[in-house]
Amino acid sequence: MENIVDGHQHFWQVGRFDYPWLTSDLGVLYRDYLPRTLAPILKQNQVTSTVLVQASNSLAESRWLLSLAGRYPFIAGVVGWVDLMSSEVEQQLTEFAADPKFKGVRHLVESEANDDWLVQTAVLEGLKTLAAHRMSYDLLVHTRHLPYARTVAETCPELFLVVDHMSKPPIATGAISQWASELRQLAALPRVYCKLSGLVTEANHLCWKIDDLRPFVECALELFGPDRLVFGSDYPVCLLAASYDRVLDSFQELLKDLDDEKRARVFGGNAREFYRLE
Repeated sequence: MENIVDGHQHFWQVGRFDYPWLTSDLGVLYRDYLPRTLAPILKQNQVTSTVLVQASNSLAESRWLLSLAGRYPFIAGVVGWVDLMSSEVEQQLTEFAADPKFKGVRHLVESEANDDWLVQTAVLEGLKTLAAHRMSYDLLVHTRHLPYARTVAETCPELFLVVDHMSKPPIATGAISQWASELRQLAALPRVYCKLSGLVTEANHLCWKIDDLRPFVECALELFGPDRLVFGSDYPVCLLAASYDRVLDSFQELLKDLDDEKRARVFGGNAREFYRLE
């Protein structure tokens, strides 16, 4: 398959910004990851463009990601960070929206102490401001956050949302039922998409098999359909459990029964549509 869009990848430099989750015990992840390392991997896998996603709740990081996007044409869009709780969110969005590659916003919700962070009045107002700027929002959530994500979708009906990493399902334990039940209720709402990404790191890192992922991917396919699913590598986080090539190959194997048009949507068309990529 050609013209693949990777709808979710990261770059970082250790110590450059505050990455609360990036600790030395993460081994392969605890080093710099920059565009020159990824570029040949993309070429080898016929991936033409990517969506670069924030890894730090930092305005400075957002500016840095945009500077990388300006230098490396394969970065088609940036999902950055703004302070959704700030009275200055409008000014921050105005600054970033001046760059045509700035497409959306994400916050490290999974790192917040309170699971209901998303439904605070200030955050909901910030998300409404995001919708007014025609920006999307990436939901970095787990199963326990999904009821609050549903409140966001209901409170901000104009906002396009995408669930990162299928909300990190419990693949290692196989406990699918609660995750599927919560995700089903969110998927029923309009303008909610879902990323086929980050799954290998929710499985057993050392001995996962494609069949471990299959029931979860089939569930997401049932809930969202091929028109609202977006492939993402989650590089370099995926390296904890698999190479870039193996992640891509696994999703292609899992979706091989879709017809060509539907596969083309999952592996590119939906990301282009959702993020309004050039």
